[in-house]
Amino acid sequence: MFGIADYGAFAAAIVVFLLIPGPGNLALVTSTGKGGIKGGLAATFGVIAGDQVLMWLAVAGVAALLAAYPAAFSAVQWLGAAYLAWLGFKMLIAKPGDAPILNIRPRQYFQQAIVITLLNPKAIVFYMAFFPLFVDPARHQGLVTFGAMAATIAVLTFAYGLSVTLLTHFLAARMRANPVFGRVLEKVAGLFLIGFGIKLAISK
Repeated sequence: MFGIADYGAFAAAIVVFLLIPGPGNLALVTSTGKGGIKGGLAATFGVIAGDQVLMWLAVAGVAALLAAYPAAFSAVQWLGAAYLAWLGFKMLIAKPGDAPILNIRPRQYFQQAIVITLLNPKAIVFYMAFFPLFVDPARHQGLVTFGAMAATIAVLTFAYGLSVTLLTHFLAARMRANPVFGRVLEKVAGLFLIGFGIKLAISK
């Protein structure tokens, strides 16, 4: 279909990729918890935008550049690790009454989700090495093939992000009466972000 080898497997791989715990999922959950459905949807569109940038950069040859110059990929890893660790640290030291680390304005959620996606080596590796495996050289149709892949990724990501947003909002509405629990969740989220940062920094 559209020059994509085994479209069903391609779609399934995207779903599995979305389900893997990571900074993107944490951004969706945190954005919804802080900014409600609007915040969650804004973060969802931010993740989609970041994914599209990574995919089209890979199409343009950035994947080959990073493969040829490992130092460039290493620099991206360190930058992403530092950003996530910094964000997690800010969440850990936040005190009751402080301004939230993630501002509740949807536009800022959108921007933050883009940054997290673009600096997430997991996503970079996927677009560098994994999605080209689903391009059928014999039936490749150029931009039509890549456009179909991009559209599939966007639709599946939106469906997933909407599901996470609605589920998180449903649970948050029932936990909002306990502010202590919310602060504990923020600290846990901060620890997870620092953990993600450390993992990315030491990964090869």
